[in-house]
Amino acid sequence: MLGMARRAGRLVSGEFAVEKAVKTGTAFLVVVASDASENTKKSFQNMCAYYGVPCRIGAEKELLGHAVGQGMRASLAVTDENFARTIEKCMNENTDGGSENGE
Repeated sequence: MLGMARRAGRLVSGEFAVEKAVKTGTAFLVVVASDASENTKKSFQNMCAYYGVPCRIGAEKELLGHAVGQGMRASLAVTDENFARTIEKCMNENTDGGSENGE
């Protein structure tokens, strides 16, 4: 689904692009790599909590990058509400509940 969102132009990646999407209200879901630094994870979790955007800890950087057809990615933002809802639902099913905003 992440790859489809990217091909549809509904996904941004990279720290600055994701931060901009969250702060401008265009992000509906943020995914942070599980092997990102603790500072990066905490920063995105706090920012997303403040702006009311779901933030999920996903796969490793390499797998996230591969899923979107790029190199290693520490953070992604889905900018389409329907894609975000579907991706979050898939993540919840794959992790037996998952966590929102790192909780």
